[in-house]
Amino acid sequence: MVEEVQKHSVHTLVFRSLKRTHDMFVADNGKPVPLDEESHKRKMAVKLRNEYGPVLHMPTLKENFKEKGPQNASDSYGHKQYPANQGQEVEYLVTGVALTADTKIQRMPSESAAQSLAVALPPSQARVDANRAAPAVGSDRSQPAGMTLAVMEGGNAKNSALMAKKAPTMPKPQWHPPWKLYRVISGHLGWVRCIAVEPGNQWFVTGSADRTIKIWDLASGKLKLSLTGHISTVRGVIVSARSPYLFSCGEDKQVKCWDLEYNKVIRHYHGHLSAVYGLDLHPTIDVLVTCSRDSTARIWDVRTKASVHTLSGHTNAVATVRCQAAEPQIITGSHDTTIRLWDLVAGKTRVTLTNHKKSVRAVVLHPRHYTFASGSPDNIKQWKFPDGSFIQNLSGHNAIINTLTVNSDGVLVSGADNGTMHLWDWRTGYNFQRVHAAVQPGSLDSESGIFACAFDQSESRLLTAEADKTIKVYREDDTATEETHPISWKPEIIKRKRF
Repeated sequence: MVEEVQKHSVHTLVFRSLKRTHDMFVADNGKPVPLDEESHKRKMAVKLRNEYGPVLHMPTLKENFKEKGPQNASDSYGHKQYPANQGQEVEYLVTGVALTADTKIQRMPSESAAQSLAVALPPSQARVDANRAAPAVGSDRSQPAGMTLAVMEGGNAKNSALMAKKAPTMPKPQWHPPWKLYRVISGHLGWVRCIAVEPGNQWFVTGSADRTIKIWDLASGKLKLSLTGHISTVRGVIVSARSPYLFSCGEDKQVKCWDLEYNKVIRHYHGHLSAVYGLDLHPTIDVLVTCSRDSTARIWDVRTKASVHTLSGHTNAVATVRCQAAEPQIITGSHDTTIRLWDLVAGKTRVTLTNHKKSVRAVVLHPRHYTFASGSPDNIKQWKFPDGSFIQNLSGHNAIINTLTVNSDGVLVSGADNGTMHLWDWRTGYNFQRVHAAVQPGSLDSESGIFACAFDQSESRLLTAEADKTIKVYREDDTATEETHPISWKPEIIKRKRF
């Protein structure tokens, strides 16, 4: 429609000019001088080219066309004629830019560009110009950054500039009662390096730098049994829920299976070339996974003692390993600052997470959510399975984090080398409590370190294995309420881009 109006306007000007030129050949008596038809066409073509050539290609952006009266047929040149001399009123308004010989032909503005221009104009002007602008098919212009399109509803334009997006803020965390120390258990002669609670919740087991494994009554804290057999520090213990077996590993490169009915070792798993730092049992199949300072993790068949897979890929000591029934079934954290998610069947890496900047010594899986957390001196990070999508950072525990544990209520506990323990709300990452228990009398202040921690099966007690040779037991404060211990929380901005 715009092109037709444009041609109509230009051709009308040409028609008027031709009429004036024709009038030049009128004799004194008022009768027109007859012209040769070929000569007439030649002169008109020259005049059209010389005087109106640029006008024919003028990029008219906006036109108002008002016409009264009927239209005539085409003239001899094939152009439509609009008779201005038949008593009818014809009014034209042609607006545009002045052209020169070097002016390039411009295209009509695209719809998005016209609407973007409308946003920048005052509302009244935007309303007029946006309605008058013509859309161009196939244009790929986009709107300027920081602007939104004017919304046209019933002829009214609502000018809404794109406001700066607010940074995500931490939602209000769930209230958790504080935990308090109520028992300290002594008996080991060296650092207590690992701890595990048996599935029946009757007793728990610890491993120590004094090369012994001790079994304690959970209710009273009394020693029930000591197991000897390792010739170096015991670094990992776990009790099977599928059989009456206890598994242990240590810095002597050994992985042992203890029969708790006879309290003796019934299997050895040979293969690691250096100290074994951790182990875990698969929850549904008879598979044991161990990790070592030799930069590998190994998968063992519990019954046959065969090494099913050697998980190679880390470039430094593998400090922690965790298993789950869902995919990925094995997760490892290493001193090479990476976390690897493994394909158990193929024995190969599925995903490598490289967000941490320092060694990863602890990994914990949430018991209900399909997520996990990793601990490192730079940050505690939360991830989402199965691809290890980053969720958020839990910042503030500025120490070497040795251990992480979480309960189904969403209380995440991190224990560090300096003896500090932080308790977090899993969902929001809010640090609602910090604990630094005094060391055992007779111990050095430098022996204030937490190497392992675990909740019991009822999740009402928290046990920590520490460098002052003790096991500390914590429980929730029954007298605390949300009024006596309010949440000291403000909706702080979450720094999600920090890795």
